Amino acid sequence: MRPFVYERPDDPAEAVATMVRPGAEYLAGGTNLVDLMKLGVSSPDVVVDVNGLPYHDVEDVPGGLRIGALVPNSDLARHPAVRAMYPAVAQALLAGASGQLRNRATVAGNLMQRTRCRYFQDVTKGCNKRAPGSGCDAREGDHRELAILGASPQCIATNPSDLAVALSIMDAQVHYIGPHGAATISVHDFFRRPGDRPDKDNCLPRGALITAVVLPELPMAAASVYRKVRDRASFAFASGSVAAALDVRDGVVHDVRLAWGAVAHLPWRAWAAERALRGAPATAESFERAADAELAGARPLRDNAWKVPLLRNLTVDVLREMTP
Repeated sequence: MRPFVYERPDDPAEAVATMVRPGAEYLAGGTNLVDLMKLGVSSPDVVVDVNGLPYHDVEDVPGGLRIGALVPNSDLARHPAVRAMYPAVAQALLAGASGQLRNRATVAGNLMQRTRCRYFQDVTKGCNKRAPGSGCDAREGDHRELAILGASPQCIATNPSDLAVALSIMDAQVHYIGPHGAATISVHDFFRRPGDRPDKDNCLPRGALITAVVLPELPMAAASVYRKVRDRASFAFASGSVAAALDVRDGVVHDVRLAWGAVAHLPWRAWAAERALRGAPATAESFERAADAELAGARPLRDNAWKVPLLRNLTVDVLREMTP
């Protein structure tokens, strides 16, 4: 591991100012950054430890629930308000990692984590996300677990976060401090498709420090669900996942929220499926048509077309179980 300068700022403004220095990286739980440093994928010149900053609380605020950026995933998963009002968030966190990792990993770190694509993590391989212009060896290599939606010729990596999928159906807001002051961005605008800049995972300005995630009041979220499919029952990243909230009245879908994980460069909000379902009968046939409407845009490669029926069947199964 390369030598680096370690800084532990006392206030947010100092943290942001330190991050402006070339080669600086934030450190919170370290469950992703330390791994990438060991692999040689990340080689920061300055490590900015933010654990001393005041973002460790979960609190009720007008219109929702404010979650501090440094709240450990374990604490958030067992928080009474989260379990009662946003159960899909708790379920996603519990599905996302082992207990030891959840105890260290933070909410902001979860959103900022890098892809687990093996070509990104192997510095001997071509990866436009890690080294822009080096190519995407995954396209002709082992891409079984990679993207089927929203990819580009430059990158087919997937976002690894379970939490982000659940936050997507909640219309969460991400609060941050940047070089020009405090700002807020919707979780839908936070992440980005790879396009021709797959090295950029999100739309935050350089040096931005996430301070909180706010979950707005959403009554239907109290019955939300997160379901994850993976190769083994123990800790593993998703092969496909669904977050859903469903409001059925008199046998008709009044409102619905759907998002998919492990299929794109970002948590994939299933907008087309939602449009197809609102006002439709709450039946298996409607759920199938809605899933098909969303998956019409899928562009699987040689070895990952199996994700299409997986997401279709998983979505239909989850929605059927949620129907009263």
